[in-house]
Amino acid sequence: MIKNITIMMFIVLLSSTISMPLNAWEFNHPPLGISPFWLLPFGLITLLITYLLFINRRLQRSQQELIMSEQRLKRTVEGSGDTLWDWDISSGEIVRINDKYMICKDQPEDKNILIPNAHRIHPQDLPLVDKLLKQHFAEKSAFFEASYRLKDTLNQYHWVLDRGKIIEKDANLNPVRMTGTVRDISHLKSTEERLNLFAKCVESLTDAIAIYDKNYKLVDVNPSYLKLFGGLRNHYLGKLFSLPGYDEKYISEIKANLRECEHWQEELKLRNFKNILLPIEVSIDEIKNSQGQITNYVVIFSDLTERKKAESQLHNLSNRDRTTGLPNRNLFFTNLKKLAQQDIHHALLVFDLDNFKKINDSLGHQLGDSLLAKLAMRLNKLARQQDTFYRLGGDEFALVMTGTNDIHTITKTAKQFLAAIATPFKMANHELVITSSVGIVLFPEDGATPEILLKNADTAMYHAKQKGNHYLFFNDSMNEQAVKRLQIENLMRYGLKEDHFVVYYQPKMDIKSGLLVGMEALVRFITPKKGIISPGVFIPIAEETGQIIDIGEVVLDKACKDVKRWIDQDLFDGRVAVNLSAKQFSLPDLTTRIDIILQKNHLPSYFLELEITEGTVMDDPQEAINVMRSLSARGIHLAIDDFGTGYSSLAYLKQFPLNTLKVDKAFVDDMHNERGRNMVDSIVTIAQNLDLHVVAEGVEQAEQLAVLEKLNCQTVQGYYYSKPLSAEEFTEFLKQQRKVKSNQKKPALKVVS
Repeated sequence: MIKNITIMMFIVLLSSTISMPLNAWEFNHPPLGISPFWLLPFGLITLLITYLLFINRRLQRSQQELIMSEQRLKRTVEGSGDTLWDWDISSGEIVRINDKYMICKDQPEDKNILIPNAHRIHPQDLPLVDKLLKQHFAEKSAFFEASYRLKDTLNQYHWVLDRGKIIEKDANLNPVRMTGTVRDISHLKSTEERLNLFAKCVESLTDAIAIYDKNYKLVDVNPSYLKLFGGLRNHYLGKLFSLPGYDEKYISEIKANLRECEHWQEELKLRNFKNILLPIEVSIDEIKNSQGQITNYVVIFSDLTERKKAESQLHNLSNRDRTTGLPNRNLFFTNLKKLAQQDIHHALLVFDLDNFKKINDSLGHQLGDSLLAKLAMRLNKLARQQDTFYRLGGDEFALVMTGTNDIHTITKTAKQFLAAIATPFKMANHELVITSSVGIVLFPEDGATPEILLKNADTAMYHAKQKGNHYLFFNDSMNEQAVKRLQIENLMRYGLKEDHFVVYYQPKMDIKSGLLVGMEALVRFITPKKGIISPGVFIPIAEETGQIIDIGEVVLDKACKDVKRWIDQDLFDGRVAVNLSAKQFSLPDLTTRIDIILQKNHLPSYFLELEITEGTVMDDPQEAINVMRSLSARGIHLAIDDFGTGYSSLAYLKQFPLNTLKVDKAFVDDMHNERGRNMVDSIVTIAQNLDLHVVAEGVEQAEQLAVLEKLNCQTVQGYYYSKPLSAEEFTEFLKQQRKVKSNQKKPALKVVS
């Protein structure tokens, strides 16, 4: 068509040019040349023809691109599986691309039905499709979208997703054209129905089910879960996986097992919504996607109450102790074998009541059995939910702590049981007090079978019985420590007799002048064969055995003797600080003992300062105040040692008749950061507000000294000035200090001109 237009325009221009007057041609152009009037039309015609040919080529290229675009669209639609439709609403004609349903110009029989291909839609779905289409025609929805069953050319129904939109309206705003797509979703519907079936199965299960995501956050629960644990579904959603009554460490162990085995199952004791403790089997499985990545965890809670009732009737006949109702020796070995086979870490605590035979002999076996029954009830309440308490026979009991080898947890439990056993029982007008000894073994460290574990626990219990109301671990390291402890005990006993405890002194320096203002007396244990034994080794043992009282008096006596000598030599006029142990502080005749030592060495109380730890004074604050007031009344200075590491109450601190606060070395070491500096600053501020002197311990660097001076700390001690010195070395140190003082007092020489 473009070519025809171009030719017609060319003919018109040519004819108009030829029709020009001949006289004009002749008038303007001489016979021997070409007139300009002829050149101009031919140039315009040539330019116009060129332009029209260019436009023609552009239109042809655009048509080709449009055809290619339509082909790409068609291939895209074919590849997606969608059917593209175009509906001429006025005529009812529907044009479809790649349509296996092939419906063209088909008006519905029912005039109330708007849909042209209504006879191919399933009768049950037709009302919904008609309703949604009318809503879109009424502009109540941005798109028409409906899922329904549609009959294909083979008269087979398929589920389809039909989406469309009105794209053209007439002058009266009535829809005249609508386009959209139809997609076969039969396979999705099949999957949806299958999922719905599974969902109904899960909802109808009597077992409680909880589904978590890969981060152990709750996604959903079934009705049985809410029936078992109570509450509303929304209350649980988004919460992290937990088991009521079980700590985070146990939960972490479960997760670790899941990472290794992909499945975890255990019978636990959980409380239901009525707070009733129920036996529940908990199983957890991983759910992975097609790439093998974990997407969810499914937790199933199976209430074993009814099954347990039936089993317990048979079980109790052979596996329960009639007196206490506890599991007996048979069940003990059975359960321990299971734990060993499953390679589950556990601890065994064996209890033996001290001198229980006397109760049976004096008050009768019937009362003794009643006492055992009450004891069993009391101790069974202390056991963790995952632990089991047994009666092995007579007055011997056992506690199996499942899933832990943590020494702290085990010792804490042992102490709780010992305290509970020692709590008096009131029976038959008698107040009965009993004690116990506990032997502790760990699986698999101390034995691979129940028999070996019980044997070793009995051995440990026998050694604990020698101390009375005590617990003891059985393992090689503990035995070595026990032997070493016994050796040190004997060495200290011998050392006190042979005078192997000596006193070293660490100077206390004024932070501004750098001069000596006092010192702290420190005990050193030097043996002829073993050499120096660290205070960190022998002092804790001395505290436990009570030998610290004798050692403390030796240190106080020697310190007073040395200070008196230095005073007489005019080398020293400050105070010596001596540590007072907790056992010394609790002595009823403490002040008398100190008075005797001061009088023996003729040392005025002014030169003595006693250092007491926070823990010592806070054990019984009111009694501590009385003792401290008695010491202060004698002119003895008092210091709180290692301030900030204990739990002093400021309410009591202001009541204590103190003179000095000592900042612990740990705080001094931490002053390299702002938080550490602020902590020391706070301690110094508290001391100044209470009108107390401040001493910082463990100063080893010039930077620490500078910070402490800036914080207005008055006195320091530590390796920056001097390590602890023997009495002889400290004498030389005092002489050097005297020279420094004398040089500072000399007046400056005047220069006479």
